[in-house]
Amino acid sequence: AMKFSGYLKVRIGEAVGLQPTRWSLRHSLFRKGYQLLDPYVTVSVDQVRVGQTSTKQKTNKPTYNEEFSATVTEGHQLELSVFHDTPIGYDDFVANCTLHFQDLLRSTGTGDSFEGW
Repeated sequence: AMKFSGYLKVRIGEAVGLQPTRWSLRHSLFRKGYQLLDPYVTVSVDQVRVGQTSTKQKTNKPTYNEEFSATVTEGHQLELSVFHDTPIGYDDFVANCTLHFQDLLRSTGTGDSFEGW
């Protein structure tokens, strides 16, 4: 598998269609089955966190427009994860996406930039 070494710049634009978690539904003051999240996104390279967005309050379609940079040495994959910020204990996992550097480099052709997910 191809490894990536270089300068990584990631812009988190927005998230759409986020679903409530079991925890948020259990503690819901709203009608059952519908709950707004307090979501934030983490950016990780090979399970090492290199960035985290701010938390947006009470929305299932947050807009961030935040940018993160990291120097990567022999990186395999980039992971974006969405969490619900809970008042106590561990934050709730909502969704994630793993992108392999090999696929990103192949799809851009030049290796300059990739726009997607």
